Amino acid sequence: MRAWQYTSTAGGLEKNLFLKDDVPVPTLSPRRGASEVLIEVVSATLNPADYKVPEMGALVRATMIPTPATPGLDFCGRVVRATAGVGDRARVGELVFGRIDPTQHGTMAPYVVAPAQACAVAPAGLAPDAAATLGVAGMTAYQAVAPHVKAGDRVFVNGGAGGVGTLALQIAKALGCHVTASCSAAKADLCRRLGADELIDYGAADVAQVLRDGGPTFALVVDSAGADPRLYKAADAALLPAGRYIQIGVVPSFASAMNLVSRFLRPAFLGGGKHKFAFMTVHHAPEHLEQMARWLVDGKIQPVVEETFAYEDLPKAIAKSKTGRCAGKLVIHVGEAEA
Repeated sequence: MRAWQYTSTAGGLEKNLFLKDDVPVPTLSPRRGASEVLIEVVSATLNPADYKVPEMGALVRATMIPTPATPGLDFCGRVVRATAGVGDRARVGELVFGRIDPTQHGTMAPYVVAPAQACAVAPAGLAPDAAATLGVAGMTAYQAVAPHVKAGDRVFVNGGAGGVGTLALQIAKALGCHVTASCSAAKADLCRRLGADELIDYGAADVAQVLRDGGPTFALVVDSAGADPRLYKAADAALLPAGRYIQIGVVPSFASAMNLVSRFLRPAFLGGGKHKFAFMTVHHAPEHLEQMARWLVDGKIQPVVEETFAYEDLPKAIAKSKTGRCAGKLVIHVGEAEA
C-alpha cells in the first residue's frame, strides 16, 4: 500500500513525512481468540497526539513507536477482514469508526488494524467524515463529561472551540447541562451555535479570575486547553463541594509536568486544590462511540470540521494542526467513500 511514513521527527513531524509505495499491509494477529479487524480507511482526523508523541524523541520511537512508522489514531472505514474473535460485532463490508492507541501502523494509510473493542459500526446516515471526528476527541470528551454530570448541572469547558472542546460542550448539552465555555471572540458564534449558554472571551477577560469571582456554581470543570496553570486553583472557588476538575490538554514542558505532579500529590492544607482532580486518559468503549453516533444522526450533536485535506496533503494538515487555532477537527480523505 502507499502509506505516509517517517523515520525521524527532527524539525517537526510534518517536515519528515514521505509517501512510500510498497509498505506492507498490516496483518491481523494469528493468536487464537484475537479480536481484530483489518479496515480499509476512508477518512481520518488529526489529533495533537499524532505529532506530539512522535516528537517526544528517539526513546519513545524506539520503545513505543518503532520506525519507519505511520501516524494517525482516528479512522472511519470498511472492514475487509476480521479474526474469529470478532464474531458478529463487525462484519466484512461494514463501515466502522473509532480510534487506536499510538502504534507503528497508524491510520494515515489505506489499511489499518484495530482491536474490535476500539471501533463501532456506523449507523445509516452517518457520513465517514463525521464518524472519523468521534475517535480520540469524541471519546475524550464523552468520558470527561458523561460519567460526572446529570441534567441541570452547570459545566465549564475551557477551550470550547477546539477538537475536544466543541464535542465536550455539545455532549454536556445533550445530557441536559447548562454550559459555559471559554473561547476567542472569533469563535464565539461557533460555540453559541453548538449550544453554549454563556461564553468567556479569553482575549478580553482573565478566565481564572472570572471563575474566582463567580462563586461555587459548577459541577464540572473540563480544561481542554491546559495552558493556564492557575486555572485549577481558581476552580476551587467555582466548583460545588462535590465538583471535579478534569484536565485534558497540557503544554509539553517541564513546568507543566511539575504542575501535574503537584495536583496529584499536594494536599489542600499544603496549598493543593480542594476538589477532585483527574488527568484524562481514554479507554476503549464501543458503547460510547455508539451513543455519540446516535446523537450525530439525531442532530443532538454535530461534527465540527475546520478543513478537509487530500491524502497527499497530510504534511500541510499537520502544520495547520500545530498552529493551535483550529475550530474542531481536520479531516484527511485517505480513501474513497462509496457512492
